[in-house]
Amino acid sequence: MLPEAEETSRTRIHRELRRSIIMGHRQPNERLDIQELARCFGSSVTPVRDALQMLAQEGLVTIKPRSGCFVTHVTLRELRDIFELRAILEAAAAERAATRITVEQLAQLRHVHAGYTGDDDESYDRYTDENRRFHYLVAEATGNHELAEALGRLHDRVARFMVLRHGGESQIVTHAHIVEALAAHDAQAARQAMIDEVNASRDVIMERVMQQESGSWQIAAWK
Repeated sequence: MLPEAEETSRTRIHRELRRSIIMGHRQPNERLDIQELARCFGSSVTPVRDALQMLAQEGLVTIKPRSGCFVTHVTLRELRDIFELRAILEAAAAERAATRITVEQLAQLRHVHAGYTGDDDESYDRYTDENRRFHYLVAEATGNHELAEALGRLHDRVARFMVLRHGGESQIVTHAHIVEALAAHDAQAARQAMIDEVNASRDVIMERVMQQESGSWQIAAWK
């Protein structure tokens, strides 16, 4: 078990590295040098290694034996496949949750968002976390914890692309439609509202990624 100081340091380093990757300040395939990061954060290498391991579990960092740690590189095909899988799982989750969700869970969903505060990095970091929490809670309402965990991992993998959508304001509206259907215990309406949101996100993100393919994102071509 880590000493409290290292645990706190690991949490801070994880949070700040995660934000820098999601906001695009660190590019795909960029090498993350442990010693350099330790100097930057004023810590030992142990919490840095632990933070990178956490990011690797979230799909944001790739650890290559004898090579080092790198910001994960995602191909267009992988990104499309992730959204296809999201649509399948999220639709099923919404449909099932509509028949099982409790008053308390509905209240949690209604209070996920702290409101639209602009398009700065801090706001989009929050929007991304709120989006993940919203979808996780919907899946939790099915009573299937493994489904919620699987969807949480998918959201971690696409978190940096969600920023491209610039949907801080619109996601509050689309989430309200989903909550409305869930509150009515209308399984088909909940399923459709969820599919509409996932597909809308996919279309905007794929278009913007392809527009920026030759720019800073460096998304690989189809394999």
